[in-house]
Amino acid sequence: MTIHELVNNPTLSGQVRLIENIVYGAMDGEALHMSILAPWTQRFPKQYQTEPRPLIVFVQGSSWRTPTMGEEIPQLVQFVRAGYVVATVQHRSSLDGHPFPAFLQDVKTAIRFLRANAQKYAIDPQQVAIWGTSSGANAAMLVGLTGNDPRYKVDLYQDESDAVDAVVSCFAPIDVEKTFEYNANVPGSKLLQYCLLGPDVSKWPAIEKQMSPLHQVKDGQNYPPFLLFHGDADKVVPYEQMEKMYMRLKDNGNSVEAYRIKGANHERDFWSPTIYNIVQKFLDDQFK
Repeated sequence: MTIHELVNNPTLSGQVRLIENIVYGAMDGEALHMSILAPWTQRFPKQYQTEPRPLIVFVQGSSWRTPTMGEEIPQLVQFVRAGYVVATVQHRSSLDGHPFPAFLQDVKTAIRFLRANAQKYAIDPQQVAIWGTSSGANAAMLVGLTGNDPRYKVDLYQDESDAVDAVVSCFAPIDVEKTFEYNANVPGSKLLQYCLLGPDVSKWPAIEKQMSPLHQVKDGQNYPPFLLFHGDADKVVPYEQMEKMYMRLKDNGNSVEAYRIKGANHERDFWSPTIYNIVQKFLDDQFK
């Protein structure tokens, strides 16, 4: 009989802990949730006994409804094993009576909560990235362009910053007005506009510009590095929007990388291990 022998793992090195349904605040009586992927250490839950790690705040696309937190968690584990803490963040749904800027306020509040609890979750508050898909990427880009903007700051964790140090965007609505025009015949599109932009149609153009990253880049202003991805067969958000955003940031002197995913539609056939590896290298270059 041959019995193989392995050594134990007293520091739990390489193990990943999923901490679910953390309440990071409440708005309009509605609890706001996130889940955190972090290294699983021997002394959890008292306090993580690891060196502080860069943080990735991930916002799942949801057409500006409440995001599903767990959709990308299997893939995001890769980033915890590579030395990051990852928080997947929910926000209020526009369909439940929370028009813009509710989703943006919520994501910024989540960032401030995470900085306020940096020691508890082994986060380096000086190294924070945001990554979003679709409407979540719209939120991520707006966060990157409006760091500590008083228009979007609520009472929670006001002493903390909501600015980020890197932005990753996957198939984002970058020009909101043009995105809705592109989806004019999609069932529910008009209802979403009313919920997201409010009942006064005369105010829609101004709100759509405020929601559009393309129109929020200010001449001569420094922004964190951006990494952009978009499929050139996207049937929800036109690929050309990414090209325009890339050129706007580049012409403004900002650091930006962009990738065209050949033949990829919105979400669906977009993802591959290559994309996750490019994101990891981009973030490693910023933080390590």
